[in-house]
Amino acid sequence: MKKINLIYASILAVALSACSKLEEDPESVLVTAQFYQNEGQAVSAVTANYRKLYESGQSLYNSLIQIGVEMATDDYEAGPRARNAHVRAISGLTHDSSNDRMEQLWKQSYDAINASNIAIDKIALIDEAKISSSVRKRLINESKFLRALHYFNLVRWFGDVPIVLHENTSLAPEDLYVPNAPEAAVYAQIIQDLKDAESLPAPAEYSSKDLGRATSGAAKSLLAKVYLTHKEWANAVQKSKEVIDSKYYSLFANFADVFNVATKNGKEHIFSAQFVGNAGFQGNSLASRSAPADVPGINGDYADALHTTGGLYASFADNDTRKAITFVTQMVSPTNGQLYTFSPQFNKYYDPAVVGNQSQSSKNLPIIRYAEVLLIYAEALNEVNNGPNAAAYAAIDEVRQRAGIAKLADISPALTADQFRDAVFQERRKELVFEYQRWFDLVRRGADYYVATLKAAGKTLAAKRHIHFPIPQRELNLNPKLKQNPDWVNY
Repeated sequence: MKKINLIYASILAVALSACSKLEEDPESVLVTAQFYQNEGQAVSAVTANYRKLYESGQSLYNSLIQIGVEMATDDYEAGPRARNAHVRAISGLTHDSSNDRMEQLWKQSYDAINASNIAIDKIALIDEAKISSSVRKRLINESKFLRALHYFNLVRWFGDVPIVLHENTSLAPEDLYVPNAPEAAVYAQIIQDLKDAESLPAPAEYSSKDLGRATSGAAKSLLAKVYLTHKEWANAVQKSKEVIDSKYYSLFANFADVFNVATKNGKEHIFSAQFVGNAGFQGNSLASRSAPADVPGINGDYADALHTTGGLYASFADNDTRKAITFVTQMVSPTNGQLYTFSPQFNKYYDPAVVGNQSQSSKNLPIIRYAEVLLIYAEALNEVNNGPNAAAYAAIDEVRQRAGIAKLADISPALTADQFRDAVFQERRKELVFEYQRWFDLVRRGADYYVATLKAAGKTLAAKRHIHFPIPQRELNLNPKLKQNPDWVNY
């Protein structure tokens, strides 16, 4: 049996400890003021906060972002088994502020932010004799990394959002109701948190029991992506180059190893959502949601479908090694041994170890990996120099060569800045399929680009307001200081 790393074991220990017999003695009650007393408790608390990324079958990085965001792109649509009307509304771009997926994106993100806020504040107060200074600093910066990731998602989804940096322990209106902060202020907070998190240990400084924790490389990589999204091109170049020059990461020779269970948390993985099926932990539900429903014995849900007219599948060359890993068109039934052929379906997270129960897939979901850092570097260099240089070509071609396709420098050595930008986005589309990237990529190129792309793919209801999601009506009702995104007023 593979050894389960500490980030899983600590979560399980916390969960099991909650199953003890109910005591009425108040001394048995643990609240945050009583819990954060020593190093062990602090480590357990922060470890548990990672779980908020993927703690259930519809948590943020366990299908919720896919359901709540990626459906609104040219790559995805609600599959035949997607029964929720709110999901089908996102796929058809008829969603509004009452959509329950929008509500969950908001609610779960702020719940995770609150957990990080508590950890940051409480760990700072632990007696010096009960926690080492190095562990204190590390845990606080891990929490800042997680907080930054959640705010980065929120600001891209909803635009101006409230900034909350401490646990709210008051019912006073001035404390309870927090207004929207401008996007620029949210980005400033994200950048500050990630700059602090850059002092986290390097990957090589962690032992195998701590696989899955945020590292300095993860902070630098996410910061490069934040800079890229915020169009701070020179900073994006600098940070992505620091990751590249660190030599901690490299591409797997075989694209399949990015998703294989045996090679997870490997040299290409910078930060991932961690899944261990059938072990008392959480499986990757994207495997079940994309698996065929009509092959006997597979028992897939087929709720996440490839958009039929989006052109994604056709964009892959036949010799592109990513194609057969990303999609599947045939399966042999484990029940009757017959071969079944069907239209292309997503396949990255299908786990052959749990054929009949893909909800227990142990394949991790990459949140950011080295291939994306190379593409960030290529894109940012192109913007800084108003056209690609040799280093930009080399970065994108490292990704293309691993895929077995021709180097861009060989087939198109004199691209303009606009042409090279398009080439990078097309490479991102193919490299990062089903990794929660497409919607973010489309909208960061602007409303006109998003609308034109979606309409060309047959999603004719696409409108400029769709580059953000509406702030949930429930939140507007609860918080009188919260304002709806202007593009969504009256919708």
